[in-house]
Amino acid sequence: MWTIFHNSNGGSISMAQQVKSRKRVQEHGEVFTNEREVNAMLDMVKQETERIESRFLEPACGNGNFLAEVLRRKLAVVSQRYKKNPDDYQRNAFVAVSSLYGVELLEDNAQECRDRLYGIVEAEAKKAIKKPDAIFLESIRYVLDKNILCGDALTLKEANDNPITFAEWSLVTGDKVKRRDFLLSELLDGNADKGETLPLFTFDDLGGDVRAHTDWEYDAELDAYIPSAIKEYPLTNYWEVQCHG
Repeated sequence: MWTIFHNSNGGSISMAQQVKSRKRVQEHGEVFTNEREVNAMLDMVKQETERIESRFLEPACGNGNFLAEVLRRKLAVVSQRYKKNPDDYQRNAFVAVSSLYGVELLEDNAQECRDRLYGIVEAEAKKAIKKPDAIFLESIRYVLDKNILCGDALTLKEANDNPITFAEWSLVTGDKVKRRDFLLSELLDGNADKGETLPLFTFDDLGGDVRAHTDWEYDAELDAYIPSAIKEYPLTNYWEVQCHG
C-alpha cells in the first residue's frame, strides 16, 4: 500500500513562520504546513504510520515535515520492538527509512529534507542502541539520496528533465534486500484489474507524453496488474546497497 499526501508542502518551519521568504511564495507558492496540521492528517492514517514497511509518498515534500513525523512514528515502533538487539533494530530501521519517498521542486528544500531525515535516524539509533554501525548510516544516507528527489510531481520529471524514478527496497530474506526501480508515472497509474485495458501513455498538461508505457505484469496474489520494474538489482545485504548503485 502507498499513502500519498496531496496539496501540502512539508517543511520544518514553526506555526508562526510558515514561509521562508515572500519571494519564494510568489515564485513557487511555497507555504509550509504547520506541525498541528501535519499530526492531524497523519492521525487519520495512524495505523499505517506505525507500520514499519508501509510506503509513503509526499509529492511536494518541502524540507520534510510530513516525512519526518512519519519516520519518527515508525522508528518509535522499531525501538519498542527491537532495541534490545542492534542488528534487528538497524535492519528494521532501514526498512522504515526505505519506505519513505518525496519529490520537491527546490533543491535546497530537497537536500534539507534528506539531511533532516538522516539526522532523525542517527539520533534515534543512538538513543536506542547507543552505537549504530557507520556502514548502516551510510546505507541510510544512500537510500535517502535515492528516495528524496528534486523534481516536479506535476510533470513527473526530475530537475534534469529525466522521468522521476523511484527505487523499491524489499527485505527478502534475512539481511538481503532486493532493489527494483519504477517510474513514478507508472506507480501513480495504480493497479489495473485483470482484463482491463491499460493506458499506453501518460500526458502532461500540454499534451506531451511523459513516458512510454512499460510492460505490466499480472500479480496472482493481488489479482491485479502491476507495473514492471525498469531495472532490477541483485540481492545484497541492506548495509551494502550503496555499493551496488
